[in-house]
Amino acid sequence: MFTGIVRELGRVVSTDGGPDGVRLVLEAPQAAAAAGIGDSVAVNGCCVTVVARDGPRLAFDAVPETLGRTTLGALRPGAAVNVETALRAGDALGGHFVQGHVDGVGRVQSVEAEGEGLRVFVEAPPEILRYCVEKGSITVEGVSLTVAELAADAFAVALIPHTLAGTTLSDLAPGRALNLEVDVLAKYVERLLGARGPA
Repeated sequence: MFTGIVRELGRVVSTDGGPDGVRLVLEAPQAAAAAGIGDSVAVNGCCVTVVARDGPRLAFDAVPETLGRTTLGALRPGAAVNVETALRAGDALGGHFVQGHVDGVGRVQSVEAEGEGLRVFVEAPPEILRYCVEKGSITVEGVSLTVAELAADAFAVALIPHTLAGTTLSDLAPGRALNLEVDVLAKYVERLLGARGPA
């Protein structure tokens, strides 16, 4: 379980493998100091398990299921990634409950300057948009954000300078693929209401 509050910008050291699986090695000193073998870490919003640790570096294995549902397979050495270690009992919940289970991949539709920040429209599939509500929570590349606006095929988020300075969202451009996770509470509500049947 995570909060969507990015703790560190990591850097991809290497990506070895192919469609059958990739060994991803990151340099993320803060996460490496806090995480042990077998611990969960969110990388660009995707929950992966630490399989090796070497000083400031952590290694993870991404299997075909992960590669097919996220953007991790497109990472290349030198790329910056959003890193968050798992929530521990007693930690502050500054964002919202994030599982690290990517629900789908969206694409940047547009990026507009808005004061000192940015307004970004993200094109998303219907199975994502059905859970989006204005002022509700959504996770984009592992970052807990608030839905600022809804369109027929997209949602917008407003990025403040602090978010731009501390995450990979500072260099968004139209067409870029993004990992998306909807608010798990919305899925539970839908499931419970569906189980009740018509009123």
